[in-house]
Amino acid sequence: MDKKIIAVIGLPGSGKTEVINCLMEKLSCPKVYFGDVIFDEMKLKNLEINEANERQTREKLREHYGMSAMAIKSLPKIKKLFADNDTVLVESLYGWEEYLVLEKEFSDQIKLLAVYSSPDVRHARLKNRPKRPLTREEAISRDQAQIVNLDQARPIVLANYTVVNEDTLETLREQVGKILTKF
Repeated sequence: MDKKIIAVIGLPGSGKTEVINCLMEKLSCPKVYFGDVIFDEMKLKNLEINEANERQTREKLREHYGMSAMAIKSLPKIKKLFADNDTVLVESLYGWEEYLVLEKEFSDQIKLLAVYSSPDVRHARLKNRPKRPLTREEAISRDQAQIVNLDQARPIVLANYTVVNEDTLETLREQVGKILTKF
């Protein structure tokens, strides 16, 4: 297998984390979670981990670095892992600007894997999440914010591969296995 960066993308509740976990198991490779940028910054500033502080930290990072803040801040970690591994996974690439940073750095080595689930399926999952459950209205609002404010739809639409996660975890894992044969 050639060296690859696989960015797993999708709207909230689509199953990105399940796909990342499956890929990590099947490929024995590391991941970089873009959300760690926010948590690392919060720890540095000794802020309590909660929704308000996360949002404020995320907004300040984007104000300073632009919409590609998480990618810019994650690049050193990705490069370090990529030097020692054939494959590195990226979890939670949210927007077009973040993708452009990775594409510029890794060009033909980056592949996008989109995870799709219908809004009704995703919203039901988000309602039942143990950490920070969302009402249907909150989930719809979050979808709209991510599509409009982060331009998240463009990388999803342009993904190299797509899995549809509307069935069992076993079915999802089978789909991921089939996609791996295409790499």
